[in-house]
Amino acid sequence: MALALQNNFRNVAIVAHVDHGKTTLIDAMLKFSKIFRENQAVDNLIMDSNPQERERGITILAKNTAIGYRGVTLNIIDTPGHVDFSGEVERVVNMADGCLLVVDAVDGPMPQTRYVLKMAMQQGLRPVVVVNKIDRSSAEIDSTIESVNDLFLELATEADQLDFPIVYASAKEGYALANLSDDPTDMAPLFDAIIEHIPGPTADPDGEAQMLVTALDYDNHLGQIAIGRISRGMISKGDSLVLLDKTEKPLPCRADYVFSFRDLGRHEVEKVVAGDIAAIAGVKGVTIGDTVASPLAPEPLERISIEKPTVKMTFGVNTSPFSGKDGKYATSRVLWDRLQRELQTNVSLRVERTDSADEFTVSGRGELHLSVLIENMRREGMEFQVSKPEAIITIIDGSSYEPYERIFIDTPQEFVGALTEELASRMGQVEDMQNEGNGNIRVVYVLPTRGLIGFRSFFLRATRGSGTMTSELLQPRRVHGEMRSTRFGAVVASETGVALSYGIRAAQERGQTFIDPNTPVYEGMVVGMHNRDRDLEINIAKERKMTNVRTTGADILERLEPALKFSLEESLDFIASDELAEITPLNIRLRKRVLKADERRRMGRSKSRVAG
Repeated sequence: MALALQNNFRNVAIVAHVDHGKTTLIDAMLKFSKIFRENQAVDNLIMDSNPQERERGITILAKNTAIGYRGVTLNIIDTPGHVDFSGEVERVVNMADGCLLVVDAVDGPMPQTRYVLKMAMQQGLRPVVVVNKIDRSSAEIDSTIESVNDLFLELATEADQLDFPIVYASAKEGYALANLSDDPTDMAPLFDAIIEHIPGPTADPDGEAQMLVTALDYDNHLGQIAIGRISRGMISKGDSLVLLDKTEKPLPCRADYVFSFRDLGRHEVEKVVAGDIAAIAGVKGVTIGDTVASPLAPEPLERISIEKPTVKMTFGVNTSPFSGKDGKYATSRVLWDRLQRELQTNVSLRVERTDSADEFTVSGRGELHLSVLIENMRREGMEFQVSKPEAIITIIDGSSYEPYERIFIDTPQEFVGALTEELASRMGQVEDMQNEGNGNIRVVYVLPTRGLIGFRSFFLRATRGSGTMTSELLQPRRVHGEMRSTRFGAVVASETGVALSYGIRAAQERGQTFIDPNTPVYEGMVVGMHNRDRDLEINIAKERKMTNVRTTGADILERLEPALKFSLEESLDFIASDELAEITPLNIRLRKRVLKADERRRMGRSKSRVAG
């Protein structure tokens, strides 16, 4: 094998903590590269094309594009910054030779900054540090650089990784500086730093073809498309190839079409060469981590290693009385097939069968990771039901261990008391607390992952949306004790019918309600939250007797409190272990696992006798 630098390419991953401006920086780079017409209207967040990415304001899926600069092809790999999607970072960093580490000049390095840099260092990537948001009045550039230096000293695996360039940028304003004293013009200094400091890929251009599949795409006409970096040789249109899956048994296939990436698009070409990132159509049955190779040298590359999931929940067939009214797909076979398709691209996900043919255990890297999947499925017309997320417990040497996380909270001082009380009930331990001098407090807590389930929604409400919270995954620790429940009891519909003002008013005298008048309800549906710690069964569809003065419920309607409306994440946070969330394209309903009140009471008595 004759390895050589392919200097006509630069393969660069862009990594950062969430909200540090990584995707905005890519926008600025794309606009500088002149891939758009001068009169063309261009949205922000160009690479975040997934609807949920735009709605949530975060990158969920790693993706790549290519830009030409000074005769060199820059393959740009965008990665998520949220810890729940760190599996996306793990699967794509092997395509890169260097990285842009984007650090917010206001916040400095944050938990996910450390994680993505560690990943880049372990992969041997050459870094270029981009100190972003230098235009902010609150930017603290010197302290940010000092913190970055400390982080590199801690994580570097090779001495030359400590010799990194720093570029100063305002992605929002569209400029980069090699030195702070330079006048801001455009993004050229960043591109120059990439060319100068990040090496081209090392590959064997004359060997037999070989490519590790790190991403998948799908085309209605072409079928599955395998994406990865060509590590050896070339692949031409029409070439006979072999697919090496987990069994490493060569399976014949063919490159029906080959593509390279340029200017936000995938362009058909006659061949792709060593060092470039390419896409191959015609490789049936391929999954991420497989190797596509020449039949003359069918050698598998090392498969991608992904950290294990931390949270699980059950996905099951919708068994409510309203099943099939909203969605097009509601059978166990369709549900299983959809989850299996997700496994092809969602490398951090795990799906297992249960004792029930209609329920499956789905495990992921966090609540957000799983809720994004749920939302995608409901938008596709599916309906199903899910359980409350729970932390995954592992047995090590006969003892139970659970995942732990460190959370970093920035909040106005007035909210610290409420957060401290809530986190104490969730087994949180304070590690650090600092007054940032601007009315904000930064608090660092360590707690089990099970204590974080349901906390994010509480945090948003408690801080009125003014606080920020990030987390990093720690090594598992022994399970210590039961966690005190902070949720009140549920208000449960005792009859099937249509919710009426009179019934809702009666429920609001005992707590909060989740539904409006004229909402169809069924027996066992959770329609509100009781103001005590026990469940309350109520006939929400109960009518008030007619009078000769006013029509039924007219006076009551005027006095009703607005219904408390939950988002998907809030619904998952709220439900208890004996409850489910019914997911449909049109509705999210909360319900008891056992709908009949008599059956719930009978089961409760049986458990009491067993406990006694």
